[in-house]
Amino acid sequence: MKAIKNILSICSVALLLGSCQADLLETKPYGNVAAGNMWTSENFADKGVTAIYSTLRKSYVGLGLYQMDCLGVSTDCRDADYPIMRNTITTSNGMFSSYWSEHYSGISRANDAIVHLPEVDMPENKKARYMAEAKVLRAYFYYKLNIMYKGVPVYLEPVEASECTKGQETEAAVWQVIEDDLTAAINEPNLPNIYTEGSSDYGRVTKGLAYALRGKAYLYQKEYAKAAADFEAVSQCGFGLFEGDYKQLFKEANEQSKEMIFSVQCIGLDGLGNDISFRYGTRSSFGSCWNTYLVNADFVETYENADGSKFNWNDYIPGYNEMEPAARAVFFLRDGLTDAEKEAMKTAGADMSKYLPEGNEARIKAAYANRDPRLTASIITPYSTYDGANGSNEYTYTLRWPFRAGDVSEPFDLKTDTNNRFYYLYRKFVAEGASEIPNRSYSPIDVPLIRYADILLNLAECYNELNQEDKAIACVNQVRERAGAALLNSNDATTVKGQDDLRERIRNERRWEFNGEGVNFFDEMRWGTWKESRFFEGAGLKQMWGTLQYDYTWSGDRVYTWPAPWSERQLNPNLKLAVDGKINP
Repeated sequence: MKAIKNILSICSVALLLGSCQADLLETKPYGNVAAGNMWTSENFADKGVTAIYSTLRKSYVGLGLYQMDCLGVSTDCRDADYPIMRNTITTSNGMFSSYWSEHYSGISRANDAIVHLPEVDMPENKKARYMAEAKVLRAYFYYKLNIMYKGVPVYLEPVEASECTKGQETEAAVWQVIEDDLTAAINEPNLPNIYTEGSSDYGRVTKGLAYALRGKAYLYQKEYAKAAADFEAVSQCGFGLFEGDYKQLFKEANEQSKEMIFSVQCIGLDGLGNDISFRYGTRSSFGSCWNTYLVNADFVETYENADGSKFNWNDYIPGYNEMEPAARAVFFLRDGLTDAEKEAMKTAGADMSKYLPEGNEARIKAAYANRDPRLTASIITPYSTYDGANGSNEYTYTLRWPFRAGDVSEPFDLKTDTNNRFYYLYRKFVAEGASEIPNRSYSPIDVPLIRYADILLNLAECYNELNQEDKAIACVNQVRERAGAALLNSNDATTVKGQDDLRERIRNERRWEFNGEGVNFFDEMRWGTWKESRFFEGAGLKQMWGTLQYDYTWSGDRVYTWPAPWSERQLNPNLKLAVDGKINP
């Protein structure tokens, strides 16, 4: 459980920030405390620094990053409301402006602290630690901006909104600013390497986070040796893999494990938790949730068999791949269909000649039973069970097709907001039973932003690019061993066949390990693989057997660099669509 000191601190800041401005660079970010008074005492300085952390609760900064998986490979939004996926986006789209302004809000607060902390009468060691924390957070905000806009205006001191007239710096110049802040924090002796579970300071910036972020900055610039050295230092700070079951890593009991390098701190109070269970969960989840986000069917098929071999539907159901998608629906039908249900399925295109009145469910379940364990730990697959709730009553539900309402005994059919279609659903981050979270809209489980598994796989990338294959494989195998997957080079299927093969294995490992966490989209953008991984022919939201509900359309390579938002360009004529001559939407 979180220390009461943290809870009171977060609550007080939430009240303090009730009247924040939403300007590009907030000049009065402290609501009821005038900016001029914020740095007149140690107590106010505590609140001022904590206010920087509160920026992590903004959607694109931290709290809602899971939604970005709709742009990555693992997730679809059931309502198709992401114009960038449909080639209908313009520079006035709110995604560009919100992402921009939310991060600059944090930069403003960090700048205010960095400039004014030296004036505060407080212990010097605490002041030095606060300065380091503010610099790491500022670096994080600039890092998140630079990876998308590839060059943004740099402000390192507080400015009035009317004075925000700088043009974009080059991408390289922003990287240097980020590196300078992180290096200063790494060199600060008063910044702890790590906070252990139960510490009243848990959730604050650490030296391990500074190394992790600087390593990521180097990785983006393909400075692999520098990045590797920083990633190696993260473990030396005391971080490591959670040693329990993968599924349990995302439960409240383990949110302070040594794997969590950086996370958004949440508690079960309105406005202070997260809404992931609400958006990933179903009507059978506590609070009756919406399954706004669905697991991509093509992504599910990428998960390997348990021995590391490639999954192939024909190995489980001969001829499956050659059938039309609608016809394949027959394999996903429940046992004991009524005559009316059979007729409805036939009308919908299912090849009912292949229906088994008994054993239909067992046949399809076999396709998921011997796979990478992270599949069923993260995703509710056909005819698997889920421990949910109806009000305060707990029940076990089964994902069946077609859905039948009104059953009066267990196991109940799992109920969704999409009962007329059969989709894969998230298990990860979704509350089980009726007591894990107090409300569907505010789960108390911390939202991970950087895990040690992320750093290990980043380190594997570096080693591979430095032609240190054995070291890269060792990093990947640590993650696979924890997951219960077959280790690389343990059999013919997992034997690595050179640098290119290992590069793709590492990328897939990241896709499986971080599904639903808001990580993958940024990976695909960094690798330059977004088009191939997300916009291939036939890509889109599909039912489990491949029937397409809506498709995706590539907007061109311009989307690899986001434009300075239209709204900001109206206020600041020195902003351009892009820097370095890049073409943008």
